[in-house]
Amino acid sequence: MRCPYCQSLDTQVKDSRPAEDGAAIRRRRVCPDCGGRFTTFERVQLRDLVVVKKSGRKVPFDRDKLLRSFDIALRKRNVDPERIERAVSGIVRQLESSGEAEINAGEIGKLVMEALKALDDVAYVRFASVYRNFREARDFHEVLGELDVESVERETETEE
Repeated sequence: MRCPYCQSLDTQVKDSRPAEDGAAIRRRRVCPDCGGRFTTFERVQLRDLVVVKKSGRKVPFDRDKLLRSFDIALRKRNVDPERIERAVSGIVRQLESSGEAEINAGEIGKLVMEALKALDDVAYVRFASVYRNFREARDFHEVLGELDVESVERETETEE
C-alpha cells in the first residue's frame, strides 16, 4: 500500500480488526520512511459497478460518495454512525447482488431515500429536496404529507 504522505511503496500493517459488522477489515498502517500513520479498509467487491447518470454519462460507482450523501443529509442530526454505515453497506450489497453491472442513478437515489426514511425524517426531507429537485414550498408540503400518512399507518399497525 502506497503511503499517502511520501508515496513510499513500503508501508507496514500495525493493527488489523474487523469493521462494519465483519463486512470489512480495518488496517492501521505506518510508513517506515516518513513515519506517517493512516488507516485503510478492505472490503469484498463482488463486481465493478457503473452508475448511469441522467445525462447518459457512465461513472464508476463510489461507495465514499454514497456515504458523503448520507453525511450531508444527516448533518447535525443525532444518528448513530453505525446505523449509517449499516445503511450504506446494505445499499452496496443490494446493488452488487442485483446482477446488473450498470445501475441507474435514480435507482440509487430511491434506495437512499428508503434508508433515510428509516433513519431520520429530517434527513429524508433534506435529501428529497435535492433528489426530487424541489422548486417551491409546496414540494416540501407534499413530502411532509407522505411522512404524516406513513406515520399514521405505522401507529395503526402497532395498535392492532
